[in-house]
Amino acid sequence: MQWLFLSIAIISEVIATSALKSSNGFTQLWPSLVVVAGYAAAFFFLSLTLRTIPVGVAYAIWSGAGIVLVTLIAWLAFGQTLDGFAMLGLALIVAGVIVLNVFSRSVSH
Repeated sequence: MQWLFLSIAIISEVIATSALKSSNGFTQLWPSLVVVAGYAAAFFFLSLTLRTIPVGVAYAIWSGAGIVLVTLIAWLAFGQTLDGFAMLGLALIVAGVIVLNVFSRSVSH
């Protein structure tokens, strides 16, 4: 269940962060509500995850996956451009999360 909780936390955070632009500084009601609800859900499910996964590992996966997914949404939905160094940085983040999950004994599977 901890991986399901972590996945929900990541998706909730990505939705909330993506809605920040549309909230226009919290002046738009519905996008602002999405931001607040998304972050509330993200932190709730992250807290459930921390019952069984060490905080450093959970946070590394949560933030790494969130960075990559938010960047992908910004590219697809908002037309953000990514240069070669941005792509390299994202690839290194993904590689780090994979190494952490596949090779580290700190992660409980």
